Amino acid sequence: MTPERPTVLVVEDNEELADMYSEWLTETYTVLTAYDGDEALALLGDEVDVVLLDRLMPDCSGDEVLARLVDEGIDCRVALVTAVEPDLDIVDMAFDEYLTKPVRKGDLYHVVESLLTRGTYTESYRQYHALTEKRSLLEEEVPSERLAASEEYDQLVSVLDSLREYVDHAGSRWRGREEGSTVFRRLAHHLRSPRKDD
Repeated sequence: MTPERPTVLVVEDNEELADMYSEWLTETYTVLTAYDGDEALALLGDEVDVVLLDRLMPDCSGDEVLARLVDEGIDCRVALVTAVEPDLDIVDMAFDEYLTKPVRKGDLYHVVESLLTRGTYTESYRQYHALTEKRSLLEEEVPSERLAASEEYDQLVSVLDSLREYVDHAGSRWRGREEGSTVFRRLAHHLRSPRKDD
């Protein structure tokens, strides 16, 4: 029995870039492509597993799409794929991963695989991973004196600390699940495309 292919929604107003991302991913996933935020909102539904979302789009921005996704309770994983460098405004944004352009094929594929695996986690474990990603981004991109003065950053660290005990307790069980599901999808991918380049 062939497992159902996961669905990835690529949202990017640069049509050439959107089509390139879609071409990279289509050999492994079912890929939907939206060239603006309104089109993305029309395509979003329960069948979408992962959204690759540009932030800077005319009319309806990626930030607005993300907010609507949360408001409507659509359960999927989201990676922001954008030219916008991360700043303190990301603390309150409900994404799982943040990729800064330019993005390589191998990086995009790895992020989709990681997000599909996280879709099998509990909500607390997914939240822990997302907040860890935000903290790492901020510590790489934002000067330490700005972080030290930021209430948003302090709150993020506080929530992370409160989740850490749960993650430490449940971590070994979820790591095993991650390894199994990721290996299965990668094996299926390589059987279809043995010479896939990075």
